[in-house]
Amino acid sequence: MPCSYPAALAATSRRLATATSRTKLFLPSRSLGVKASLPASSSSAAAAQVDLVNDTDASTNTAPHFPRMFEPLSLGPDIGTLPNRVLMGSMHTGLEGHSIPSLLMPLLKPEVTHDDLAGMAEYFRLRAEGGVGLMVTGGISPNKAGWVGPFAAKMDSEAEMERHRLVTDAVHSVRIPSGPLSNSDDGTSTMTEPARICMQILHTGRYAIHPFAVSASATKSPISPFPAKELSPSGVQSTIADFVRCAALAKRAGYDGVEIMGSEGYLINQFLVRKTNHRTDDYGGPDFANRMRFAVDIVRETRAAVGRDFIIIFRLSMLDLVEDGSSWEEVKLLAQAIEDAGATIINTGIGWHEARVPTIATSVPRASFAWVTRKMREEKIVDVPLCATNRINAPHVADEVIARGDADLISMARPFLADPDIVRKSREGNVDDINTCIACNQACLDHAFVGKTASCLVNPLACHELELKVEEDAIVPHERLRIGVVGTGPAGMAFATTAATVGHHVTLYDKSNEIGGQFNMAKRIPGKEEFHESIRYFRHQLAKLERKGKVKMKLGTEVSHADMENANSSGDIDKWIVAAGVDPRLPPIPGLDHPNVLSYIDVLRHSVPVGQKVAIIGAGGIGFDVAEYLIHHNDNSDHDLTADEPSAGDFLREWGVDPKNSSRGGLVKPDESIHRPKRQIVLMQRKKGKLGAGLGKTTGWIHRATLAKSGAVEMLGSVSYDKVDEDGKLHITIGGGDKAETRILDVDNIVVCAGQISKKDLEKEAEETALADKVYLIGGAYEAGELDAKRAIDMGTRLALQIHEAGVVPGKHKFQSGQGPEEKLFQVLKRFT
Repeated sequence: MPCSYPAALAATSRRLATATSRTKLFLPSRSLGVKASLPASSSSAAAAQVDLVNDTDASTNTAPHFPRMFEPLSLGPDIGTLPNRVLMGSMHTGLEGHSIPSLLMPLLKPEVTHDDLAGMAEYFRLRAEGGVGLMVTGGISPNKAGWVGPFAAKMDSEAEMERHRLVTDAVHSVRIPSGPLSNSDDGTSTMTEPARICMQILHTGRYAIHPFAVSASATKSPISPFPAKELSPSGVQSTIADFVRCAALAKRAGYDGVEIMGSEGYLINQFLVRKTNHRTDDYGGPDFANRMRFAVDIVRETRAAVGRDFIIIFRLSMLDLVEDGSSWEEVKLLAQAIEDAGATIINTGIGWHEARVPTIATSVPRASFAWVTRKMREEKIVDVPLCATNRINAPHVADEVIARGDADLISMARPFLADPDIVRKSREGNVDDINTCIACNQACLDHAFVGKTASCLVNPLACHELELKVEEDAIVPHERLRIGVVGTGPAGMAFATTAATVGHHVTLYDKSNEIGGQFNMAKRIPGKEEFHESIRYFRHQLAKLERKGKVKMKLGTEVSHADMENANSSGDIDKWIVAAGVDPRLPPIPGLDHPNVLSYIDVLRHSVPVGQKVAIIGAGGIGFDVAEYLIHHNDNSDHDLTADEPSAGDFLREWGVDPKNSSRGGLVKPDESIHRPKRQIVLMQRKKGKLGAGLGKTTGWIHRATLAKSGAVEMLGSVSYDKVDEDGKLHITIGGGDKAETRILDVDNIVVCAGQISKKDLEKEAEETALADKVYLIGGAYEAGELDAKRAIDMGTRLALQIHEAGVVPGKHKFQSGQGPEEKLFQVLKRFT
């Protein structure tokens, strides 16, 4: 039964009034090893569940690598100690299984399925072996209405519970080293803790992509095609019961805890704010005590059902980033009520999915939202550990966040897709070995929103661990090949590192004196500084392989067909991989040879000076990148920012985020003076409709918004390019028929971003020679597209694992994962919505 909320709210208000005088626990800067007692006003349940003891002594720990990140964290005698301060946050991967009726499966004809959860088990086992202290699964719904998509993963039955034992057994087979790696540690005396995993309980509410959506009130989300029905009073109670039953089933399945998803605009969040809660009963209205009742009832009744020895993480939206969102006072009230109800950890949620502020994309500077968690911590609102999140992707960033006192632990999610061993490598100090998440969303979130199994642009093995395995020297000696790779762009680097690792001998050529290919242009785009990290990673891997004698690097070397023939006939090379990339496509526009006309390569690679007024032909991904580069870039500076340099403060002001979180929802008027545009630009495309429609599903809106709010970019569709005159002016026609409009663009430069042409010359020359069956195109040389690094790295990695097989011949050398039933269901649904 619901508790007496006036009494609960009064108690919470009294705690707020005395918060500043209380002792804050879990401070990293405090002396360790001192037991701190809970304040008398805390509930007995909270006191029983968390002992609040940091059981290591900083004076006895020599910590050469990221000492704060690797401090153990006690969650009390009933639960035990986490070996480090890293939480692997929840991600929708598509490995969580589904609840599709068996009678539909023959109609969908899936090529793969994850319903036995074997892929999920291996995915989490490998990340446990990578040393993370606590992991959280992708969202599992407590009932059908809460499905993410049609027939998505849920847990409300014995059969569904039993399937998850495979996952928890796999995780619990691993022990995690506890604490930092000391200088004297020989690896034999390290204390260990069991690997732990929590299951996230996620009810999507009005974000559901299916027609059974429910919410606090009858509203429609701007990111879902289906309106949500209002939960009846009995529906509210049954939904609370569903959460509780789901948590109890999770415990029986072997999970160490649950994370209750109360943020990001999902169902619980929808009850909290007036924007989506128009109820007039005990779960709505102007009184926040009523609107938070749903969240608190779920946590309190879950704690009663699962006992004290079970972790309950509550994901609390501390910064909604939507109009009429929660106030900071309401956030504090909820945090204390959630703690009193029995939460073990409070994880920070930032922004609703419908928010028009980027929160996790690569354009967000590192740790830009850690200040939100710090604000809660500094105000001494709660005693349970607080977890900071969003764009924390490197160990030095994580360590600094904890050392500053921003949080007790940090959450990283996508970085574990990029590198499952990021924690182990950090603990050992092997930071150059870390394959850093570039926050592109292209293979993770963009996949999730269409029902496709997630992966990672920089690590195609992610979520495909049972399908793709890269093991050192796995190829038996008599099957090892001598392989020449032409080109060190994304595809070439991925192929070379994978092939050499599994046992082949690779000679890597590039006419440039540096590796990276198109990544060297991408890293110059504002908001894409993380590409520096990808180049660093591949450079380090290739250097290690070269030292082992598995790779020969021949930079500054252009390869001809004759060179290939000579190497083949001499026995130096058995097969050739051509990853030479692309050339810019030049459309047939009269006058395009004018000196004012540049290609995107002239601008981004060769730093050719560009005037103040610019026309850009082509509004795909490259056109948008060039536009963003030009409105920010100063020709007087050759410095390209690295991933640590963008200012979080400037980002928050530019996007209208209240750095004090004093306004409801955390929004203020954006500061338009932060980045004054360096140029005036006209960005054009031939196609009708919205420019940038083909950009990333979860990031395209950010690129469009960035250019729009600059006030310096005019976007034109349905453009015909008539000519470039002798003065370098561009003549265009907009639209057609009676509504056609002609314009002459008086610009200093015209930059052509009209697509690419694959560089296939070496393959074509080989077609009628002895090399015909020995030359394989990959990456942009195989398919130009939009400089698709995700496709290039995936193709290079998969071919490297199979090139020794007899059936892998040119023309039959592109491999990809099959479609699962969830993806096929989304495709069916798309036809009707």
